[in-house]
Amino acid sequence: MTAVMQEHPPRRLDARTASLVDAPDETLLVLFGLGDRDAARILTDRLTPLCFRVALRMLSGDRAEAEDVAQEAMLRLWRQVPDWRQGEARVSTWLYRVTMNLATDRLRARRSTALDEIPEPEDGHPSAVAGLIEADRMVALDRALTALPERQRQAVVLRHVEGLSNPEIASILGVGVEAVESLTSRGKRTLAAILSGRKEELGYVDE
Repeated sequence: MTAVMQEHPPRRLDARTASLVDAPDETLLVLFGLGDRDAARILTDRLTPLCFRVALRMLSGDRAEAEDVAQEAMLRLWRQVPDWRQGEARVSTWLYRVTMNLATDRLRARRSTALDEIPEPEDGHPSAVAGLIEADRMVALDRALTALPERQRQAVVLRHVEGLSNPEIASILGVGVEAVESLTSRGKRTLAAILSGRKEELGYVDE
């Protein structure tokens, strides 16, 4: 696992550092630019899981690639610090956009890869029937997401995985709210169509 995804060992926080835990992302980024290592650590712990989670959904559950994308997205954020302009964009909005672009670039690069060669998420309980069914469902969903057009996939992930509002998604994707609504609606219909023929196989019958 890459260093950026590793958890920091617990340590006692002094009063000043503890006060930073609830500070806004923008404040922490500015403090990092001034050389505050605690601000950088807190911001890394806060934002890296966000990058990883989005990348994981965009990349069909490929954890290794998702970790690489998360690390690269955070590195780009650190490089952006000297040129960061407060008030122009939220840190999380900027990071969502960068993460999705990096993941999309990787998807484009592997378009020629056969579907059955795409790594599947690891299943921690291979002996449990219920676990196998749930794992199959997640693999099917991840692959179905990958089959969506890029903008639909991005909108669906941000809305139904990340739980962002349509205005937030519009800001990230650089489109209007109505366009977001259209993208998510079409994306959901396409997902339903892709998965409709696999309900029995995936254990959804009579649920």
